[in-house]
Amino acid sequence: MYHTPQWPVDPARISVVIPTLNAGPHLPALLPALARQGLPAEQFLIVDSESSDESCNAFRAFGATVVGIDRRTFNHGGTRQRAVEMRPDSNIVVMLTQDAIPQGNEAILRLVDAFADPQVGMAYGRQLPRRVARGIERHARLTNYPPRSETRSLADRERIGVKTVFCSDSFAAYRTSALAAVGGFPEDAFFAEDQLVAGRMLIDDWRIAYCGDAEVQHSHGYTMVEEFRRYFDVGVFHGRNRWLIDTFGAAEGEGLRFIRSELAYLMRHDPLLLPSAMVRTLAKYAGYKMGSREAKLSNAWKQRLSMQPFYWRRQS
Repeated sequence: MYHTPQWPVDPARISVVIPTLNAGPHLPALLPALARQGLPAEQFLIVDSESSDESCNAFRAFGATVVGIDRRTFNHGGTRQRAVEMRPDSNIVVMLTQDAIPQGNEAILRLVDAFADPQVGMAYGRQLPRRVARGIERHARLTNYPPRSETRSLADRERIGVKTVFCSDSFAAYRTSALAAVGGFPEDAFFAEDQLVAGRMLIDDWRIAYCGDAEVQHSHGYTMVEEFRRYFDVGVFHGRNRWLIDTFGAAEGEGLRFIRSELAYLMRHDPLLLPSAMVRTLAKYAGYKMGSREAKLSNAWKQRLSMQPFYWRRQS
């Protein structure tokens, strides 16, 4: 390990869960970044879905705990809940995806620092765009993950609506007692399990902390088809979880603000992408509307339209 930070809680009570599938391409950046965080290697729990590369051996050589699961059983909510249950002595569980690279020596420490406030049940960190990212990808990260930290409560729904529950399990941490108090991760969550938990915590008078100084590098250069599919999944998620919209507000208003911000950003920084951004906006809207009406679609169509076809195959 590269340094020994001063943890606000016993580091033996902190676990970092990383679901993986063929993570090999990310390991040259990920493993050194994990080593720099100052946690014992055994505190990293790798939950692997039958990878066919050598990544599991690399994680074991690093010293992490590796647990294999049947790829067909992976579920964004249920798999994370089982991982939490594998670490019953942990007070804080950090969720990290295999392509989210912690920046600096104290990314996890700064995230965990949020729990010095006893009202904080969940915290999530800042996601920076990849170095190769162009304007659309960069704007999404810089807008959704600003440098300024904040703590949100249920009262903030009057100010920012559905954005109150915005968070990401690409880099997030949970107080395990708070997570258990709201029922844990939902077993059948194919998408946005983090926002479901955040909403329940806020309703239960917990607070959500955004830590702008706890950074990972993590972004995606989606194609237009992938944008459609991702927003199809968002539409399904909101359609199936109307209580989030009823409690925190509809997503359309936030979407319009994002579009205006994106166009202004591209005008200044990457104007050649303006036509692409406008077409993508239409693709997102069409995907969202179709997803919100998924009850009228056959399972075969859902498999074609979703970014999570494995979920729908299990439903057929």
